[in-house]
Amino acid sequence: MKQALCRFIYHRILGWNYLITVPEFDKCVICAAPHTSNCDLFIGKLFYGSLGRKTSFMMKKEWFFWPLGPIFRSMGGIPVDRGKKTSLVEQMAERFAHSRQFHLAITPEGTRKANPNWKKGFYYIALKAKVPIMLIGIDYPSKTIAATKALMPTGNLEEDMRIIKDYFKGFRGRIPENFAI
Repeated sequence: MKQALCRFIYHRILGWNYLITVPEFDKCVICAAPHTSNCDLFIGKLFYGSLGRKTSFMMKKEWFFWPLGPIFRSMGGIPVDRGKKTSLVEQMAERFAHSRQFHLAITPEGTRKANPNWKKGFYYIALKAKVPIMLIGIDYPSKTIAATKALMPTGNLEEDMRIIKDYFKGFRGRIPENFAI
């Protein structure tokens, strides 16, 4: 029922499509970009829900107030206290280790503003958890979400990040000037 509703909203009401060529992983880190608007979360959740898949996402704890907190948690939200010096990499790697299925979506820009200095936490989480990184690009002009590349982190951060950033060059966010590679 939930999948049918997500599919109906995503395809019929909003008019979005998708292109998927990567396999369905039991566990993966999803690197989703561009992230230029709050709408991206909802479009992404509808996309993944239309496939019948569940994904979690990390979000600053300030968004988890009443009544949004319970809603975000039910959607897979994981509150993050960015002021604490705790290792999110370790916490998420542990979660992967103790889960049969776990998909964690992260926007590498770490903000909805233009930021060419992408955060690397998604990479280190995947490396530590020994899971692939699925690259999912959101393209507003064509109303398409594409998942056509996945990579296993090699530990060569510079080379892997070059491959990851190259993948996203052809995608345009809702507010294109807020995306920088």
